[in-house]
Formats: sequence, structure tokens, C-alpha cells
Amino acid sequence: MHLRRRSLLLAAAATPAAAAVPAHAAPAERRPVVIGHRGAAGWRPEHTAASYTYAVQTGADWIEPDLVPTKDHVLVVRHENEISQTTDVALRPEFADRRTTKTVDGRAVTGWFTEDLTLAELKTLRAVERLPQVRNRNTVFDGREQVMTFQEVVELARRLSRTHGRTIAVFPETKHPTYFRSLGLPLEPKLAAAIRRYRLGRRDCVVQSFEPTSLKRMTGLGVPLWQALGTTGGPYDLPGRTYKEMMTPAGLAEIAEYADWIGPDKSSLVGTSLLADAHAAGLRVGPYTFRAENQFLPAQFRRGSGPNDFGDAFAEYALYYRMGVDAVVTDFPDLAVMARRG
Repeated sequence: MHLRRRSLLLAAAATPAAAAVPAHAAPAERRPVVIGHRGAAGWRPEHTAASYTYAVQTGADWIEPDLVPTKDHVLVVRHENEISQTTDVALRPEFADRRTTKTVDGRAVTGWFTEDLTLAELKTLRAVERLPQVRNRNTVFDGREQVMTFQEVVELARRLSRTHGRTIAVFPETKHPTYFRSLGLPLEPKLAAAIRRYRLGRRDCVVQSFEPTSLKRMTGLGVPLWQALGTTGGPYDLPGRTYKEMMTPAGLAEIAEYADWIGPDKSSLVGTSLLADAHAAGLRVGPYTFRAENQFLPAQFRRGSGPNDFGDAFAEYALYYRMGVDAVVTDFPDLAVMARRG
């Protein structure tokens, strides 16, 4: 795609805050998008209405739902299709016989899976904190929230947009799309149908995936696409292809043929030319995942002695904002917004 045309498309894809900046503005003048990772996962159990609502109340521009299907092929939002860490399913005797072991993307996983429960069954469960040893304070909210459908997240984003007077975009990720396609539960047709039904446009929705073929199935919908990139290995749908290759100038040029953004691990931008190379390819860059606890921070930003003590998260945000990233994906959107103000 011609670079000028891509630049105009990228300008149209910006959030309201970024879209207000003239297309010719220098990168430093743009305000990075703050994306609430599974809502405000640092403060509330992830993928719950409370988590998404708190993220927006504290300034998040986008909210991120991870998509997996139910047995009756409804898209619900969970970090993984195995739900023993994020719901109380293990305590429910009526579902004891559903515990099983499956191979998901080449890895054996034991537990309870969304694709083995209907939506009605999932709705009887309650969400719990996924990292109780790290975020013990969040366990006070255990048992208070249902599993949400993607439709419910879109409707919540619409209500929050009206309440706060600004457009809140949804940022869905297709999880294990090749695996679910093999089960006859493809994610993309259901997601595409929801995008059309709700008339989601470039300001309302950005679709992400680690699998390029999943994203390519979503072209033509009029919403930006975001290629997520890991630190090791490669996308499951392209055996032999590595994320390292995808982050070279040649790999980025290929991504730019179908996507508008890349989402690398934040460590991939340190001491490399990835950010500059991506911008040169016409791609925006949104690193993940920013957290406040010491164990998730670089050594120079850790404070105190415990791995779960909060470190200097503001210094880390400042570092990446100075680099010129276009977005940050964070468990603590309130801190990212405060750091963005300077």
C-alpha cells in the first residue's frame, strides 16, 4: 500500500484524542492511546463489567476483551478457554465431570473449558481474581461478577461512551483461532457479525490476534487490525514462521499489507530499532503489558523488597512515551493516564 494512503488510513483509525491531532503532526505531538488490558486487571478481576467500567472511569481509551466460544457458539470474554483460574468452576460439583485434558495449540492443558459449557451454564459461574497471590486485594471482588459475552462488552462500551462523553473503543482478541476452527467453532464469523450488527467503525473497534490468518479473515470490515507479536516462537497458524522474523523490516512490510498496528512485548522495543522500523513501514505500535508490581518491571524501576510491591511504574511509562509509542496496553490504565499527563 502506498505510504501516504496508509498514513491517512492510520490517522482515521485513531481514538478521539489522537484523531483530533492533524495528520501532519509530528509523532511526539500525538497522545498515546491507553488500553485497559482486560479492563483494569490490576484493580479488579479481569474481563468483568467492574474491571471494564473502572478502566474507563480512570481514563482508558480502549478496553480489551479476549474472545473464546461456548459450546453453543457464543463469544464470551475470558483470558483463556480454560477457566479454572478465572471462575469458581472448580468449586461447582455440577461441573466436576467436565474436567478434562486437551491439547491447545500443541500444549496439554487440564481443567474446564468454555467450549464444553453452554452460555447458560457459564452464566451460573462467577469470576475470580486470576493472580490471587500477586493481587490479593482483588480477591475481595471474587464471586460478584458473571462471565460476559462480547455483545455485553460492546453494549457496556456504548453506555460508558455516553456517560463519559467520549468514544470508548473495544479491542477484541481472537484467542486460539486455529484451534477453535478445528472444533467447528470459528471465532471470526461471529466477531464479524457483531461488528456489522453494531456498526462498529474505525473509532469503535480494533481487532487483534497473534495469528495472521485470523486477522486476514477480518479484512474488509472497515476496522483496524492489530498483529500481536510474542517474544519466542511464532504464530501457531504459520509453522516455521517466527516472531523474530516478523519483527524485521521485511517482516513488518508484510504485516503492513493487512494490519495497521503491531503489538510487541514491551521488552522487544528496548535496545532495538523495532519502533522506528514499524513506523517506517506505516504501522503503529502498542507494546504490552504494563503492570505496577516489581516482578513485572525492569530492575531499575523496582522499589521495595517484595516482588508484588509497587515499583516506579510512572518512570516506565515515561520511558515508553518518550520513545514515541502509539499506545500502551496496561493492567493499570489509571497510572498510564496519569503518566501521560506528565
